[in-house]
Amino acid sequence: QVQLEESGGGLVQAGGSLRLSCAASAHYAMGWFRQAPGNEREFVACISWPGVRTYYGASVKGRFTISRDNVLNTVYLQMNNLKPEDTAVYYCAQSGVVSGATRPEMYDVWGRGTQVTVAS
Repeated sequence: QVQLEESGGGLVQAGGSLRLSCAASAHYAMGWFRQAPGNEREFVACISWPGVRTYYGASVKGRFTISRDNVLNTVYLQMNNLKPEDTAVYYCAQSGVVSGATRPEMYDVWGRGTQVTVAS
């Protein structure tokens, strides 16, 4: 059973940066989602295998960058210029869809999530 594990969450001031990491699976597209209390799970970003194509949610485009290191089998989410509305639990997920997997139902393996809190 494949398990994903996120790391790198924490508390940061508005305007700050964090980098999330996730032990990824080779040969699969990987994505990041987030969920704030009372909200539905929101697409953040995804990256194809081996990493040529990336997609971003409208609310993070231009501030967040997804990347992957296929030697270390790790996917990253660099988050810059963080805003209080970015506060959520962030989840890493694996998809069998080649690229453009922007909906949660396209993913079949999920991590437990890591909390990101942005203070104003």
